[in-house]
Amino acid sequence: MPEGPEIRRAADTLEAAIKGKPLTNVWFAFDRLKPFESQLTGQTVTEMETRGKALLTHFSDGLTLYSHNQLYGVWRVVERGETPHTTRVLRVKLQTVDKTILLYSASDIEMLTPEQLATHPFLQRVGPDVLDPRLTPEAVRLRLLSPRFRNRQFSGLLLDQAFLAGLGNYLRVEILWQVGITGQHKARDLSETQLAALSHALLDIPR
Repeated sequence: MPEGPEIRRAADTLEAAIKGKPLTNVWFAFDRLKPFESQLTGQTVTEMETRGKALLTHFSDGLTLYSHNQLYGVWRVVERGETPHTTRVLRVKLQTVDKTILLYSASDIEMLTPEQLATHPFLQRVGPDVLDPRLTPEAVRLRLLSPRFRNRQFSGLLLDQAFLAGLGNYLRVEILWQVGITGQHKARDLSETQLAALSHALLDIPR
């Protein structure tokens, strides 16, 4: 399963293809999203934001498309008019004058107003994103030592998206190896030197 860096790289590719260009064709597979097709035509994608493994496509009219790839979802960028040969099921198409981005196989897709975005259950649950440049090692250190997380083993904590979003199996292994601690350790057991090293590694390695 992809982790935060893979989702961010995908978002960067999608942004490079269509950001700021008026949408000439919008298509959704799900009936509940059909009313937004005409509304979004002529709008632009202003940003593609990642929250862990969720992707938020922000449009110029204030709406946001929430999508979570889960196990099988995948985005593709193609030239306008091109139809990829695939057995995957198309869910979303956003087309501009020269490029089209396509979302296949994902089922967790919603259109959100700003108010809905602020109260979305998954987004409320996840912690700060490790790829958010505003997140600092000191903020991570304080999170590690908080009552909610300080007594948990790193084997489980570093996979919990409520702690930090965007981490997963291979990143957990790399981070613990870099710092020289095991999955059985807990934040309460670490020295100040180890805490500082872990707080930096939790951001530096994914980034």
